[in-house]
Amino acid sequence: MAFGIFLGSTFFGTNPGMWQLATNLNKFREVLGIIQNDYVDTVNTNQITEGAIGQLLENLDPHSSYIPVSELDIANASLESNFEGVGIEFLIVHDTIQVVSAIQGGPSDLVGIQAGDRIIAAGGAPLVGPRITSGEVFKRLRGPKGSIVEIGIIRRGMEGIQRFSVTRSTISSQSIEASYLIKPSVGYLKISRFSDNTFLECEENLTKLEKEGAKFFILDVRDNPGGYLDRATRLANEFLAENQLIVFTEGKAKKYDQKYLSNGKGRFQNSPLVILVNEGSASAAEILAGAIQDNDRGMIVGRRTYGKGLVQVPLSLKDGSELRLTISRYFTPSGRCIQKPYKGFNIHYENDLENRYINGEYFSKDSIHFEKSEEFQTEMGRNVYGGGGIFPDLFVPLDSQNTNRFLLEIMKKNLFRDFAIQYVNKHSAEFNAFKKREDARNFTLSKDAWNEFVLLTYKNKIEWPLNRQRIQTEIYITHLLKAYVARMLWGDNGFYMVINQKDPMVQKGLNALIDAQKLLLASKTKKLP
Repeated sequence: MAFGIFLGSTFFGTNPGMWQLATNLNKFREVLGIIQNDYVDTVNTNQITEGAIGQLLENLDPHSSYIPVSELDIANASLESNFEGVGIEFLIVHDTIQVVSAIQGGPSDLVGIQAGDRIIAAGGAPLVGPRITSGEVFKRLRGPKGSIVEIGIIRRGMEGIQRFSVTRSTISSQSIEASYLIKPSVGYLKISRFSDNTFLECEENLTKLEKEGAKFFILDVRDNPGGYLDRATRLANEFLAENQLIVFTEGKAKKYDQKYLSNGKGRFQNSPLVILVNEGSASAAEILAGAIQDNDRGMIVGRRTYGKGLVQVPLSLKDGSELRLTISRYFTPSGRCIQKPYKGFNIHYENDLENRYINGEYFSKDSIHFEKSEEFQTEMGRNVYGGGGIFPDLFVPLDSQNTNRFLLEIMKKNLFRDFAIQYVNKHSAEFNAFKKREDARNFTLSKDAWNEFVLLTYKNKIEWPLNRQRIQTEIYITHLLKAYVARMLWGDNGFYMVINQKDPMVQKGLNALIDAQKLLLASKTKKLP
């Protein structure tokens, strides 16, 4: 007994937390032993332990997670290499899978799955409940290219379960979806995520656009779920002057406190900049937007970002599994915490994006209420707001007319893609005259294109709306048809060249370049215009 007391005082000292930890470990070991020896049925104690770890992490925050050995390669695939699946970034909040974003141009995006959707079924079986893990999601949603999985979701503003038939495909590690001159002196860059090669891809494309005449830039990080921190900070560095704060982290352990500063070697410090964001922009995408906004370096245009600002570090366990533990929080240069509140996270955290929709935040800036305590100032004294996510300088509402159930049914059946395939095959001789990707802006659909598409919808039993909304929807559908045909002919660049012509947020972004230029000049004189 005396020796035990000596060991306790040596290892734990007077730290009551360590004593409590030892007590809890002994209790768990005791319960596990009793189950192993006395429970009526034979049990797999490894399985119990794995489940207990998952339950333990659920009591911490929404982003700490445990990855078993068997699932580690799959979990890392989306950031490091090509993989085959449905192309979504997800988050498990208690018993529910929430879509953070659907990878642009990926299988889920093509059928209309969106940020904020909640997945409750996959492959004909429920995918919800306390035993759902990331590994289970991977197993059910990933699979060979060309295979089909039925996914059931619940969506804000729609009653009942929406069912999607998603054809799995190869998800490329390429993170730049589009790069072109949207105007003679304006370069547009669509960044889908911050993966292994993102910075090199950005650097290459920015240089190419500059050589083509770009003096202004629009970076589109809508529905970008984030990724590697240093790829985002390196990209921010390209636009910032020397010794400007990009982001800082704070944790309970001081060893996790870090500051990221610009080195003054960025090649685009004198280029006016606009960044497009929405509710699907998360993590590293928010760090980029926050750094540019707080340093008065450019205009942020769109809607409030997702609000994921917890830093996870991968910790390898002895059996080869991995614990991804939250060790600190991200803060923008002005001191705003990017992470939205999660204390005792529950249904409110899980339904955050849906609540924004219900409360009208997607449609009106006036529906967003700021706490006085969450008001911060940029380097030059402009007011910005915390409370979770990055609030844009210029708000652009969601176009609800083009997000109706009728359009959803068309997308669920992949009819835009099917039409584009048929149309290009039928008119292949006509398209031989179009050689350059810039031709995507100039071509027009044939007069019979509309009737061909309507016939395709009838064959797939789509019922057309009989109200005034139909006229507006028809205009939008015609534009989408052209964009999907352009994708077949010129890839994603062609798609965005067409779709951006009538994208309200892109058009607002173009107009905001004038303000971005004024802000850039003001930042050099340290005097707001």
